[in-house]
Amino acid sequence: MINPRLVRLAAPLAALMAGLLMQRAAAAAPVEFFVATDGHDEWSGRAARATAGGTNGPFATLDRALKAVRETVPKGRTAAATPMITVASGSYYLAEPVILSGADSHLLIRGAGSPGASILSGGRPLRDWRETTLAGRTVWCTDLPLVAGKPWKFHELWVNGQRATRSRHPREGYLAVAALSDKSPEWTQGNARFGFKEGDLRAWPGVTNAELVVMNRWVESRLPVAQVDEAKHIVQCAKKSVFALEAGDLYYLEGAIEFLDTPGEWCVDAAGRTLYYLPRAGETMPTTVAVAPLLEQVVRLEGKAGQPVEGVRFSGLTFSHSEWCFPEGFSTGEHRVELSPAPAPDVGGFGQAAIGVPGAVWGQHVLGCSFVDCRFENLGDYALELARGCRSNRVSRCEFAALGAGGIKLGETAIRAAAVDQAGGNEVSDCRIHDGGLMFHSAIGVWIGQSAQNRLLRNVIHDFYYTGISIGWTWGYGPALAAGNVVEYNHIHHIGVKSNGDGPILSDMGGIYTLGMQPGTVIRNNLWHDFAGFRYGGWGIYFDEGSSSILAESNVVYRTTHGGFHQHYGATNTLRNNILAFGRDHQIQRTRPEAHLSFSFVTNIVYFDSGPLLGGDLSNDHYVFEHNLYWDARPGAVAGELRVGPCSLAQWRERGHDRESLVLDPLFIAPREGDFRLAEGSPALRMGFHQIDLSRVPGR
Repeated sequence: MINPRLVRLAAPLAALMAGLLMQRAAAAAPVEFFVATDGHDEWSGRAARATAGGTNGPFATLDRALKAVRETVPKGRTAAATPMITVASGSYYLAEPVILSGADSHLLIRGAGSPGASILSGGRPLRDWRETTLAGRTVWCTDLPLVAGKPWKFHELWVNGQRATRSRHPREGYLAVAALSDKSPEWTQGNARFGFKEGDLRAWPGVTNAELVVMNRWVESRLPVAQVDEAKHIVQCAKKSVFALEAGDLYYLEGAIEFLDTPGEWCVDAAGRTLYYLPRAGETMPTTVAVAPLLEQVVRLEGKAGQPVEGVRFSGLTFSHSEWCFPEGFSTGEHRVELSPAPAPDVGGFGQAAIGVPGAVWGQHVLGCSFVDCRFENLGDYALELARGCRSNRVSRCEFAALGAGGIKLGETAIRAAAVDQAGGNEVSDCRIHDGGLMFHSAIGVWIGQSAQNRLLRNVIHDFYYTGISIGWTWGYGPALAAGNVVEYNHIHHIGVKSNGDGPILSDMGGIYTLGMQPGTVIRNNLWHDFAGFRYGGWGIYFDEGSSSILAESNVVYRTTHGGFHQHYGATNTLRNNILAFGRDHQIQRTRPEAHLSFSFVTNIVYFDSGPLLGGDLSNDHYVFEHNLYWDARPGAVAGELRVGPCSLAQWRERGHDRESLVLDPLFIAPREGDFRLAEGSPALRMGFHQIDLSRVPGR
C-alpha cells in the first residue's frame, strides 16, 4: 500500500526540482541578440524581426549588439555559456571598424541565412547617378561627399558587386620602360623617372592625377605622375620605385580622366568631388549601386598580453570593401633584412610581399578564435591578418576572393622574445584563396612570418601575380621562429601567370617560398602547377636565403617557367618522393655553393621536355642526388646521352651522384593532362618510389 504521507511530500519536492531544472536550463541557454538592416538600436535586440506594432525587434548595428552583450552577460564568461549575435542577411555599412577586446571573449557572431549573405562593409554606397558627356563620350557621374572635411580619395570601386577597373592606360596589357635617364648606383636605390617609347605616353591634361604602377624584380611601385615630357620621352614621378628600374620593366598608368574609354572603368576628377563611370552592358542608373572604400579595416580584434581576445567565433559572415593606400609622408619602413638603411618616405612600395599592407580583419593577442564559412571578398588590402601573439586560431571553409593585396598573414616580421607575444599554432584549412594582388601585385596567398607550428591543410590557392605560400622572414642563418609549419594536401596553381593569361609581370617567386632556418617544417602531398616568372624565378618549390631543415615529400609540381625546385642557399633540406615535370628553362636549380650540405634529392621523378635537367652553380658537390628517375620526353632524346648540368651522366656518377638512379620512362597515366599516377610496371615503383596520394587535395 502506498503511503499517502509520502505522496503529499513527493508532490512539492517534484515541483521544486522541476523549477530548479528549468532555471538551470534557462541559465545555460545562451543569450542571443539580433541585428538586421531594418532594425533600430533603440530596440531590445532580442527579437529577430520587428513586432507587429513596430515597438521592438533587432538592432540596426553590430556595435549596438556588442554593447548589449557587454551590458547583459557577466565578464569572465566561459565557452560553456557563449552569447550569440545573429546578423540577418544584408549589407551593413560601417562608420568605424568593429572593435573587440579581451572583454568580448567567448562570443559567437554569425550570419543568418545562406553563408556570406550578411555583409560587413567598410565602404559607402554611391547612387544618384546622372548622365554627362566626357571627351565626346556619354558617361555616368555622381557627386562625392567630403570625408573629414577633405576630398574622399580611394583607388578601388565595386559596382553591382563586381570590382570596377580604375581608368587605365594601356587599355589592356602593359608598356615597357625604354631607358633609364638616371641610373642608380645600387640596385636597392630606386628611380623617380625613366624614358618611354615614342607614342606610349602623352602629356594629357589630367596626367598628374594618374598613378604609374611599375613592376621590377619581385615588387610593384605605385608612383604619382608629376610630369610627362613628350619631347624628351621622359616621365617624372613624385616618388621613387622600390628598386632600381631596368629597361624592359613593365608598367601601366591608372586614374586619369583621359583613360576612361572602356565599359566598367571609373575615375575621379582632379578635385576629388565627382566620380565618373562608363557603365557595362545591361546596367541601368536606377538599379546600379557602387560602393567605394571608406575604411582601411572592417574588424579589429584588439587583445593584449594577459587579456587576449579568446574563443570568439565568426560564422557565415562576409567582410568587404576596405582599402589601404600610402598616407601622406608614409615610410615603407623595414624592407628585407639586408636592405639598410630603410627606404625613405618617398618610396612607392614595399621590399617584398606588400608586407606593410594590413589585413581588413586584423588581430593581435587572439587566442582560440575561429572563422568558419566566411567570405573575405572585394577588399583593397590583405584579407585577414593574425599578428602579434595570435595562437591556436582556426580559419576553415572560408573563401578569399577579389583581393587588392593578399589572402592571409600569420605572425609578424619581428622576432618577439616573450612567448606570449609570439604567434603560432594556427590552422588554415579547406579554404579557397584566389584572384589577389589586384592593387598590390606582390601580395601573397598565405604569408607566415616569424611564426611556428601553423598548419595549412587542403586549401586551394590560385591566380596571384606573386607567390602562393610564403614561410619565414629571416634572410640567412640568423635567429628565426618559423619552425614546424605543416603544408599538406593543398592545391596551388596559376601563380605569376593568371588563369586568364595575364602575366607574368614579376620575377623571383614560387608556388611555395621559404626563408631562414625552419626545423620541422614539412611540405607534403601538395599539387603545384602553372607558375611563371617574368625575367626569372617562376619556380614550384623555392627555398630562398637560409632555408634549412625543411622536408618536401610526395608533392607533384608541373608546368613551371624556371623549374620545379630551386634552392638559392640553405642547409640540410630534403626532397624525396616528389614528381617534378615540365619545367621550361630548368627542372632543378641550385644558386650558391656552400661548405655544408645544401640538400638531399632522393627517390624523386623528374620528367621534362624542355630545357636542361639541372641549372645554376653545381660546383663543390655538397648535395646528394640518389635513387631518382629521370626521363627526357622530347622526341629523339636518348637516355644514354642525358646531361646533368655540365656533365654527362657518366661524369656525374663519377662525382658520386645518382649512381643508383635510372633514366627510364616512369609510365605516367597521362602526364600532359596532369595525371601523374604511375601505371602498373612503372620502373619508379621498382626503385622504391611510392604512389603519391592526391585524393585529399581539393579542386583537382
